[in-house]
Amino acid sequence: MASRTLLSRKTLGTMLLGGAAGLGFSRGVGLCHLRKVQTFSLPNLPYDYSALEPAISGEIMRIHHQKHHQAYVTNFNKALEQLEEAMAKGDSSTIVQLQSTSKFNGGGHINYSIFWKNLAPVKEGGGEPPKGALGWAIDDVYGSPEAVIRKMNAEGAALQGSGWVWLALDKEMKKVRIETTANQDPLVTKGLHLVPLLGIDVWEHAYYLQYKNVKADYLKNIWNVINWNYAGEVYDKACAGLEHP
Repeated sequence: MASRTLLSRKTLGTMLLGGAAGLGFSRGVGLCHLRKVQTFSLPNLPYDYSALEPAISGEIMRIHHQKHHQAYVTNFNKALEQLEEAMAKGDSSTIVQLQSTSKFNGGGHINYSIFWKNLAPVKEGGGEPPKGALGWAIDDVYGSPEAVIRKMNAEGAALQGSGWVWLALDKEMKKVRIETTANQDPLVTKGLHLVPLLGIDVWEHAYYLQYKNVKADYLKNIWNVINWNYAGEVYDKACAGLEHP
């Protein structure tokens, strides 16, 4: 994830408790120990906008990436600069006000940066079922990948308003689990022990241009371009320090 560094005297505050980890900061770097504020840039997609058709149209991908994700990056960087200025001035009211803005836009950047990697064209492995350790972990908890798909689709369809549905590794329980988050809350807001393996955007702008109000069709078809190989790599890396993943 490309980034530029701005010198800073203080850290961000509580904005991204675990979001710091999601943005690439190490788990051991506490918010009180950071001495640099980073600004972030829009990551390139590893495929063309039209590469996920017919599951996701090129128009949706272009708008989703160039407009929505870019807006989160722009607003996140602006919020970080404003937050740093407020900290330098000791302006506690503004600091508190900016925390929600930072969380929302920073969370959007985190979530989208994961989402793009969770997708792949069919010719590059999109839709292929999970293999290896992740496949076994899914079978152990849910019985089969198909059961995970059904449950994630049901959770995503039932989610009120905007949000995300996730397949995660619970590092404390050493098992995979399904979670949802509202709006642009990143998964780590529900616990630093949760590692996002696979996230599906269920905001209307993720599907409306193509699927109108039929979210169920979007959730059904997106699995044709889900990059289980990437999810498996994340799972293997996260399990590396666990005795019995």
